[in-house]
Amino acid sequence: MTIFGTISTDAAPAAIGPYAQAVRYGDLLFTSGQIPLTPDGVLVEGGIEEQTRQVLSNLKAVLASVGADFKNVIKTTVFLKDMNQFATFNSVYATYFSEHTPARSTVEVARLPRDVLVEIEVISTIPVEG
Repeated sequence: MTIFGTISTDAAPAAIGPYAQAVRYGDLLFTSGQIPLTPDGVLVEGGIEEQTRQVLSNLKAVLASVGADFKNVIKTTVFLKDMNQFATFNSVYATYFSEHTPARSTVEVARLPRDVLVEIEVISTIPVEG
């Protein structure tokens, strides 16, 4: 079993700075914040719904790269550009976490990278390798 290592997958956008998409520590995975970029690095147009879907799609890909999925997530941290969009964001978020609801913090921030509307990071367990 890998005790520590950086995680990278082509199914999510590459890091746009000196950081990893995620870091594994034992049976835990700590993702970097994902913003609404497609895997080829193109910023998703549209509002909070479209951007939230892309962010969660990116996180799904990072989780899948270690054999995990949203059922393994134990904590999410959400950064919103405008807390007035929380209800719309939350309705999209709930479709990804309908069976399992992790702990969550949500904060409004003055600005996010590339002026996006949402960024999300997660902490997840990693399923035991068979």
